[in-house]
Amino acid sequence: MNSPATMNPVTFEVIRNRLVAIAEEMRIALQSVSGSPTVTEASDFFTGLFRDDGSVVSMGFQVSFQAPVSGTVIRHIRSKPELKVRDGDMFIGNDPFIGALHQNDVQMIGPIFAGERIIAWAGVQAHQTDVGGMDFASWCPKAKNVFQEGIRIPCVKLMDRGELREDVLEMITTASRLPDALGLDIRAFIATLNVARNRVTELVGRYGADLIAQAMQRMIDSSAARTRARLAELPDGEYHAADFLEHDGHSNELYKVDVHITKKGERLRLDYSGSSRQSPGFINATRAGLMGGVAGSLLTTLGWDIQWNQGILDAAEVIAPDGLICTAQFPAPVGSATVEAIWVVANATMMGLNKMLAVAPAYRHRAQTISDGCMATFNLGGVNQFGEAFGLHLMDPLAGGSGAWASKDGVDAGGPISSPVSAIADIERNEQVSPLFYLHRRLACDTGGAGRFRGGMTAEVALTLGGIERAEALIMTHGAEVPNSAGLAGGWPGSTVKQAMGRGAIENGQVRSGKWEVFGPKPGLMEMTNRDVFAVTWQGSGGWGDPLQRDPAAMQRDLDTGRVSAKAAKELYGVVTRSGKVSKKASEALRRKMRLARVGSLVTDEARFCRALPFARMGESLALARDERGVHVVSNAGCILASGSTQWRGGAVAQTLQKLPRSQGITLHADLALTAFYCPASGALLSVDVHRKGETPCDDLMLEVNSLEALNAAAGNCHAIQ
Repeated sequence: MNSPATMNPVTFEVIRNRLVAIAEEMRIALQSVSGSPTVTEASDFFTGLFRDDGSVVSMGFQVSFQAPVSGTVIRHIRSKPELKVRDGDMFIGNDPFIGALHQNDVQMIGPIFAGERIIAWAGVQAHQTDVGGMDFASWCPKAKNVFQEGIRIPCVKLMDRGELREDVLEMITTASRLPDALGLDIRAFIATLNVARNRVTELVGRYGADLIAQAMQRMIDSSAARTRARLAELPDGEYHAADFLEHDGHSNELYKVDVHITKKGERLRLDYSGSSRQSPGFINATRAGLMGGVAGSLLTTLGWDIQWNQGILDAAEVIAPDGLICTAQFPAPVGSATVEAIWVVANATMMGLNKMLAVAPAYRHRAQTISDGCMATFNLGGVNQFGEAFGLHLMDPLAGGSGAWASKDGVDAGGPISSPVSAIADIERNEQVSPLFYLHRRLACDTGGAGRFRGGMTAEVALTLGGIERAEALIMTHGAEVPNSAGLAGGWPGSTVKQAMGRGAIENGQVRSGKWEVFGPKPGLMEMTNRDVFAVTWQGSGGWGDPLQRDPAAMQRDLDTGRVSAKAAKELYGVVTRSGKVSKKASEALRRKMRLARVGSLVTDEARFCRALPFARMGESLALARDERGVHVVSNAGCILASGSTQWRGGAVAQTLQKLPRSQGITLHADLALTAFYCPASGALLSVDVHRKGETPCDDLMLEVNSLEALNAAAGNCHAIQ
């Protein structure tokens, strides 16, 4: 047997891969036992292994928001001496004010012993359709405090030295409208933790507890070292991003999640102090939710090829005072945190991190716009045709568009980056387990954000009831009046959510005209009958770069495949078609006309230009150049936008758009505005900023020029102005 002092690289790799495989075996066990399509089809769950201090060691690729949550509960248990931890124990909890994203995310954790020593913990979590509360599905738009939402389980021992406490299980399941479904998933959790316990125990028996503990720490150290090395390749400076969510369940107020990212050397600081104060409604997140949103952003945006564990998460310091929309204090309602505040935390954080990648010569190609900027919620429940209680949490909104990259289009219906292996059930599977009937599920034309590289299209559905006369439907979202799927480098945001109910729109399987009611973001709980049709189109993703620079050949493919309509091609991309074919000559003329219309007249004063070759790029449309006057931010036309700093917006032509292009499908909240920034010398679109009405958009890049110059020189990646 190897001793800790002599663990060789081969042994380490064997143990490391085994610990990673155990998280995957946990996934297999969970999906094999669970009867919930949310788990078996959509993969809305988490499995992972942790060190004895709660540091995550290995995890699956399902819901990355969950990465730090079980660790928080482990530390909670360690702080409570009255919670005696023994071999065979398992704890259950879902309290967001202790360690959960929201109450529907029930989790279990269990210690893994090596003799008298806790060598590791195993954790599992999955979304439950109903855990009680004032409304079906436990998403309670009218809740004023957490007591009106689903049951909160602080941290309770469900397995005591290997024996199931049936009374505790009954108490938990009794709170749910779907006790059998909840009970089955809890038993699936027990099976999952048993698999982890058995597999880790086998490893300890083969290699010894000390070696396994050393290997786990080495996994974390390895990821930490690779993350620090990656940060060292990114420019030092300050990066700003923000996103919004509307309607708190009581009134259509607008809330902001604001992040200032400071990057220096091998460290990051994420400051959310500029975010809105907590709301009176259920859209809030606790600090556990904030950290989940941060984790989902760091792991996916910076750690795409690094082992996901605590080593990545520890690279960032998070600053956020109590009482924000993302650090709500007890007893604030937080029932929809995952699809509201946490989702928007991830949007803002990923946007800031992608702005950093976009100016880094080594990683510019990795920069991406925002994918699937919201998770519109449709829950259906009642009594099915067999007289049984049923409940469906529709996971189809995961088929929102995936963001465009700096070098290619986004993936249509690619879904959120924060859940890399998320999926949606087959239509037939949803119709089999719930009494509903689809009229269509398809990709929606003109929903991807316009850009040189187009954002991915979203999907849309229309459905009604099948086999029953009526049921309860809970309908809610953000992003109906906020374009959360932001673009970059002049790319447009993707479309906003469109949702409506057609009363009397179907009869005996035949579609009728009906009476359609268009919903805002939070219509809430309502009755749905078998004569009604619910139709929803989710958010497309953000585009990358000026749409007038999109390749005509790519536009022809978009037109041929129905991704972009002829109207949108002309209005957004400046592309003219003749009998369905792109006319290059007419399109070039229209694009010249549109560029000129953006700025009125083109700047020609030579004093406004720097003719020196740039020494660094700042993404798609901007660069840094130096002449006898100093260092300047210049456009691709060589026009000087800023001197002595990288805050370039003051030198661009800013136009707050009073009327948005209809073909982009964006609806704006009454308190929001959209401002476009153009190059004064060419009319090129440099940025599309969404901001509060009456406020000036913030400069988002305050770079240390020496750092950026050094990185570009090292990469040999200086380009001439085009």
